[in-house]
Formats: sequence, C-alpha cells, structure tokens
Amino acid sequence: MNESILIVGSGAREHAIAAALARSPQQPTLLCFGSATNPGISALTTAYTTGNITDPEAVANFATTHAATLAIIGPEAPLATGVADALWTANIPVVGPTAQLARIETSKGYARDLLAGYRIPGNPTFRRFASIDGVDAFLARFPTRHVIKDDGLAGGKGVKVYGDHLHSLADSLQFCIQLADLRHEFVIEEKLEGEEFSLLSFCDGKTLRHMPAVQDHKRAYNNDEGPNTGGMGTYTDADHKLPFLATSDIAAAAAINERVAAALALECGAPYQGILYGGFMATSDGVRLIEYNARFGDPECLNLLTLLDTDFVAICRAIANQTLADLPINFRNEASVCKYIVPEGYPDRPRKGDPVVLPTHLPEDVALFLGAVDLRQNELISTGSRTVGLVATAPTIDEAEALCESVAAQIPGPFFHRTDIGTYSLIARRVEHMRIVRTA
Repeated sequence: MNESILIVGSGAREHAIAAALARSPQQPTLLCFGSATNPGISALTTAYTTGNITDPEAVANFATTHAATLAIIGPEAPLATGVADALWTANIPVVGPTAQLARIETSKGYARDLLAGYRIPGNPTFRRFASIDGVDAFLARFPTRHVIKDDGLAGGKGVKVYGDHLHSLADSLQFCIQLADLRHEFVIEEKLEGEEFSLLSFCDGKTLRHMPAVQDHKRAYNNDEGPNTGGMGTYTDADHKLPFLATSDIAAAAAINERVAAALALECGAPYQGILYGGFMATSDGVRLIEYNARFGDPECLNLLTLLDTDFVAICRAIANQTLADLPINFRNEASVCKYIVPEGYPDRPRKGDPVVLPTHLPEDVALFLGAVDLRQNELISTGSRTVGLVATAPTIDEAEALCESVAAQIPGPFFHRTDIGTYSLIARRVEHMRIVRTA
C-alpha cells in the first residue's frame, strides 16, 4: 500500500518530519495542514493547505478529502484540542496521542500525580493548587529552591524558577496570585539541581524504542543568558549518550518512560501511540522528571530525524498498528549539532517580515529546516519566531559544531544565533557542573 501521510503543523519540526518521510524507500504521498506556508514542506507535498491546526473537524475533513492513510501531529496544541481523536474517528490512524492521553503534557499536575499514583520514580516534592490557599506554607518549605508552573499549556511562558525569574518570596506569591486570578491551576515544585537532558521514545502503547539523548538550550544568548525561548539549539553525541551523563542516567530515564507509557494505558484505557518525550535532570540523587511532552521536541527532532537510519514511514505505521516490537530501529553513530537562526528581539520583541536569505550551497553533512516563515509574493519572510534550523552531523561534537557554525554565519540580515552551542567550552562547563553535583 502506498501510504498517503498527513503532517499537521508547518514549522521546522514538521519540515524535519516531512524530510524524514520523503527519504523512505516507500515514497509516500505527503500532505500538510499547516498554519503558514512553509516552502520547505510544500516542496515535498502533493497537497498543502493553511488553516486553524487546532480545529479537529477542519483537519479531519482535509485528511479525508485527500485520502490520507496515516497522520502525524507535530505541535502540542492540536493534540490538546483532540485533532488525533477526530482523525481516528475518521478511520485515519495517528502518530500522536488522543486528547486524554496528551494530558501527560497538557496538565503538569496530571503528570506529577500519574508518577506519584503509580509509584514511578522521578518526581520532586510537589503540590498542586487551584487557589492561593496553602501557598505560603508550601513555599516556606523551599524558600529559595522552588519552581512554579502553570498547569496547562502556556507557550513556554508558564514556568518560573526561583533565582532565574523569581527573586523573592513576594515575587513567587505574586505569580501564584496572578495564576489564581486567571483561574489557572498550578504546581509548585522543589527546584532540582543538575543537568537537563531529553529522552524521546517511539511508543505504540506496548513497546517503546528509545532515541539518542539530546540536550536543549533554552536561554536566548550565549553562556545560558537572557530570556527563555522555545529552544535555541541542541546536540547529540556519537555514542547516543551525552558527555555529562552516565549510562545509568539513560537507563533510568528509559525506565521512567516505559513505566509512564504503561501507566497511561491503564489510566486512560487506551494505548499511547506517538512520541513520548521526557525532559529529565541528572541530579546527585538520580534522574528526576522535569516535564513530559506528548510529541517530538523542537529542536530535538531536527537532530534525531537527521540521524535516523530506519525507514520513518515503517516506524509510523508500526506505531499505528502496535507492531513496534517487530521493528529494529537504528540511528547513525554520529554526533550532531543544531543551531536556530532567530530574528533580532526574539523572544520578547522579535522583528517580523524581514526577508530570509538562505545559503546558496549547503555542505553534504548539513541539513536546513525552515521554521517560522511564510511566503509573501514569492519572497521568504520571517514571522517572528525561530526562523531557520541548521543541523550538522560529524564523527565528533566539535566537528559538527564547527560545520554548523560555518553555515549559520552565512545567513545575513537582522537575525542572530547562539554561537556557543556544541562548543568544547560550553560542554566542559556542563561536565564540570555535573561532577560537582555528583560529589556534593
């Protein structure tokens, strides 16, 4: 059967998904329902429309009209609104969980309660709140070591960390009052100390296949300074670990993902079919969970799908058919470095509408993915968020970083990127920090 695969979303993550699907020897027909016109995706598709990607009926109608045999949902917002549910109802299998299962991402309190209820390790000390009743007493337990999280999706702006965004108990209380006034539930957690990493797993509801570990860089500027962003870049190592992690850290994160998938199936009475993305922290006391995402990370998947050796169409079909146990999955044993080109002023006051001029020649080991762009009068313009993702692969992180930087430096205009992601000095600081944490 020639697959006709719908991609929901139109950012760099979805461009990477489209490119991985297009590499398949099965040569599937690709369709896209996006929120903007991404020429990188449209070049690979036979049907492309723009609209409201969180409208389940509109997406399902497009999929049915174009005889989609399979769908993969990129961003979190369509998962939250039940786009996967509508596609399954239309008899179109989906890589991406239903709205009920996606609560592992869409409700931070739900994720914490799931781990606690099923005695899965990884939780910090936490408490859920629907009002400010009891907030003072809980904050007093960790007056300088706490994190406050809006329970729902907040576009990366719903989490505030003491010492980074909050500088006094008065600041913390004010943020809680703000959330309560909005009638948002929220979670207060003990702040963890260590190094963050991501472990993503393909999951068909019964079997998980884990991907290489990745480290994301949320801060906008070099040396981890500036405001938080959606992610300025990522790197992986050739051994599929990271220089500051022990083998036991990877194993612990994988075990948590596996137990969470099993708990979700029991809790929801349905299999989790999609990508289960655990954001973890290696600490002096083992691996702890920061949060779950119910889809590919962006930029993590730019690295991971570039390194994927196995037919991605076969993986998606195995997830949909719950036959992942029968499919060995391989990633190339190379390092990778991803850097995002973003508009000046990003993330708080980004420029919009500037022309995007791409390099005329890409080295063989560099992939380019278009993100927050649109086509206007046949000109590629930026729309105010992460604009171009570059991924370089090489035998070592150092070589991949140098290659990635050489291409990033060629993109002109009012844009910037982090020049330090993947550099020896940045990674050495991570390794030293983790050494201090483990010996404290």
